[in-house]
Amino acid sequence: MNTLGVYIQIPFCSSKCAFCNFSSKVAPANALQAYLTSLELEIGLLPRLLRADQDRQRQVADRFLALPVDSVYLGGGTPTLASPQGLERLFDALRRQFGFAAEPEITLETTPGSADPQLLAVCRELGINRLSIGAQSFEDRELRSVGRLHSSAATSEQVRWARQAGFRNIGLDLIAGLPYQTEASWLGSLRQTVDLEPEHVSVYLFEIDEKSRLGSEVLRHGDRYHAAAVPDEDFMAEAYDQARDLLSKAGYAHYEISNFARPGFESRHNRRYWRLEPYLGLGAGAHSFDGRSRWSNETSTDSYAARLAAGDLPVAEWHALAESEQMEEFFFLGLRQQEGIDLGGAVSRWGRAALDGFQPRIASLVRAGLLEEQGAWLRLAPRAYLLSNEVFQQFLA
Repeated sequence: MNTLGVYIQIPFCSSKCAFCNFSSKVAPANALQAYLTSLELEIGLLPRLLRADQDRQRQVADRFLALPVDSVYLGGGTPTLASPQGLERLFDALRRQFGFAAEPEITLETTPGSADPQLLAVCRELGINRLSIGAQSFEDRELRSVGRLHSSAATSEQVRWARQAGFRNIGLDLIAGLPYQTEASWLGSLRQTVDLEPEHVSVYLFEIDEKSRLGSEVLRHGDRYHAAAVPDEDFMAEAYDQARDLLSKAGYAHYEISNFARPGFESRHNRRYWRLEPYLGLGAGAHSFDGRSRWSNETSTDSYAARLAAGDLPVAEWHALAESEQMEEFFFLGLRQQEGIDLGGAVSRWGRAALDGFQPRIASLVRAGLLEEQGAWLRLAPRAYLLSNEVFQQFLA
């Protein structure tokens, strides 16, 4: 625990995409401003509230909050819906409360069209040095089918404005499996992404689950939200392999299951999650981890604000991880990385006996060609990336 990451959840959007399974919502500007006020309150009260909450075993050590912050991630939602003044207040509160490491990575999520040149210039002045842009596709029909408000041209414009504002670390997100997507349109989106020369690219497979309107409709075999036009799993598998091949040839290293980056531009903040490094989540629905415990805030923005207004910690759930749970997370999070995990480090932290309990599962997966061993390191075999969930399941009790 040498440094700390801070995640800030701003769960507001201009519209709700059909594929979205997050707790973001559409709300008027005054609701967002009120929410930012609650965030400032949480940041200011956090040390006192955490230290006062010993009766429920919710104390985070002083050394945790005193760690220098070397990564900040503003996610959502669409954080760029906040006004320049709102973002300035938020960063003032952060810098009053936390000490920052030299040259921290500070990421802002945005959607094309939600950040004009003026806002981007303010962001750079505040120290934000990385943009994560939700492009999703460069085919307008696919974008419209899931309720995205931007066009492919807006994505290109957003990148151009960001470069003019001084951003030298830009990531683009793509989704494979959107309605009406074809091999030709998917390859077109990949090529247009590469043409824009971002430093980072994330490729996600459309997740079919009941938490989104589109996913729920697909599961019911309905036709609302263009559900009948969603490609099948074979298409998504092929699309993933095409992305790996094309991006690799374009100079992007596949450093995590869903993420590609030019050398030196891997997401520092997201690596914290996979490496079990500490991070503090602020805002409604945000999650935190101190190395041994996980906790999450109230998901409802109203409940979150009410708890803070009453002078209470807005934590909804708190869980101290048993040693076995810590080791499970070590495997199923760490194995997401291309470099894999250091079993020697696991022995140092939990002891040889604890690791021995996992050896039969490791040996079985290695024999099946799903895991690869190299000295003390263990990693997911490249051919097993599309089967990763099945592999990770083997490490859960």
